[in-house]
Amino acid sequence: MRKLIVLTAAAAALLLASCNTVSGAGKDVAAAGKAITQTADDVKK
Repeated sequence: MRKLIVLTAAAAALLLASCNTVSGAGKDVAAAGKAITQTADDVKK
């Protein structure tokens, strides 16, 4: 039973860590998109 609790806690920690990683990747992609949009707007002028 103790082993199950430890494994469940470890799995929960990994899930939380992966959510933060995916969130960070999403922010990076959004920042890159904004930079591309800004560059395209500058070229149009």
